[in-house]
Amino acid sequence: MSEKIKNPPWCPFCGHKVGKPVEAPHRKLGEFPVGQCSCGAVFACDVTGHNVGAAMVEALVYACNENWDFAWELLPEDDYLTGRIENYDEESHQVFDKGNVDGRPVRGVLYFVRLHTEIAELARRIKDRKEREGEVAGDVNRLIEQNKPVVEPAPDPGRPKKKANKRLVKKLVDEEDVDELVGLCLDDRKTLRLMQRLLYAPSDEQRWKVAWLIGKTTSRVSTRDPGQVSELLHRMFEACNDSAATHWGMVETLGAVISERPDVFGAFTRYLLNFINQDSTRSQVLWALAEIAKTRPDLIRDTPFFSLFHFLQHPDAEVRGMLVRLLGRINATEATMQMLPLTGDEAELVIWDDGRMVSTTVAAEAKNALEAIQGGKE
Repeated sequence: MSEKIKNPPWCPFCGHKVGKPVEAPHRKLGEFPVGQCSCGAVFACDVTGHNVGAAMVEALVYACNENWDFAWELLPEDDYLTGRIENYDEESHQVFDKGNVDGRPVRGVLYFVRLHTEIAELARRIKDRKEREGEVAGDVNRLIEQNKPVVEPAPDPGRPKKKANKRLVKKLVDEEDVDELVGLCLDDRKTLRLMQRLLYAPSDEQRWKVAWLIGKTTSRVSTRDPGQVSELLHRMFEACNDSAATHWGMVETLGAVISERPDVFGAFTRYLLNFINQDSTRSQVLWALAEIAKTRPDLIRDTPFFSLFHFLQHPDAEVRGMLVRLLGRINATEATMQMLPLTGDEAELVIWDDGRMVSTTVAAEAKNALEAIQGGKE
């Protein structure tokens, strides 16, 4: 009896020998073993020869980095080529010229798929994007945990509750006594309303100070009673949407509150963009977004922030300066070339930063933003 001819399996596209198929990572039991050739082709092994259709699907999905939706969009010949090697014996990892060896049947089939170059590149980019999205989600969760404030201690139930009034609230705001303001809020829910009334001040600095204090106060109150803070936000958004009303300090207060607890109130971020086209609130919106971006840049990137880029040429220095500050904090590489000319823009502006007014220039903010973007590049 003549000896049966056997050969190690080869790739039908390049002729190179291929390794033994193995169980792919993250696969379920019962699915086909798979392998890959150095030319980029992948293959699935059906040891019975009866499930070649399923093996074909397996190989195609494997070639597409487990992206089923993408795989189903592809067309044979147009997007990928197929090939098959028959009479494959998984035990010996050999291909025989006839369908049996030593009295046992050899019916295995290796089904090969090779994506066209541009399709393979697209599949890789989709995979990379999904991995980045996964990393971003992990980073966001870490940011949330890192910036979550300590839960405010429960007030002593036996102590007499304090009552809020205009004079007391104004005194505590003037003294910047956040501890007493937090306690008062937990004792009397009208405290935040009284603080809101203090935004109607003739001095810009006074309004910014009140907005900042409301942010610091609500940050702590929300750990114990988030409901009253949410009511404040809804009330202020409603007031801002009233075209007949003046938005005295409200947009900056919204930014201060959201930026202190983006884990709870971050969903309000996108609604700030509703006020970006009003001259009276444009720079305040950009400031608010930048404050939120300080700890949660992802919340800004979830908005249509590209629509802000044209404001880099705005005639108001405050708008240009606030915007480059924001873009630096969200690592907006997309706007790098548009920001470069502003590094020579010496127009001055004032920014409220951590409870104080700070004088700066558009150039200084642009340089800081570009340095942040360069430092944030992978």
